[in-house]
Amino acid sequence: MVKKIYQSSRGGLNQRGRNYFNRTTGSNLKAPLRRGTSPRRVSFAARFGGMSGGMGTRAKPTRLALALRRWGFSSKAEARAFASRHRKR
Repeated sequence: MVKKIYQSSRGGLNQRGRNYFNRTTGSNLKAPLRRGTSPRRVSFAARFGGMSGGMGTRAKPTRLALALRRWGFSSKAEARAFASRHRKR
């Protein structure tokens, strides 16, 4: 479970959370990409477009909905469509 101080209220991790994760695990997490067709964004769309769970309501979106919005997608269906359009064949 991620501590609240590392979570962004808009979805995903904040910079402090990414720094903490990178420091403790030796990873190299980067900030979300809002536009473009980079392989990172396509991969995110493919993974999160297929996740189970709801999107919540407009007043109380789920963490999944917030993360998708942070990456520039308004729904799981939009993320799946983007991933299938830009997937390397």
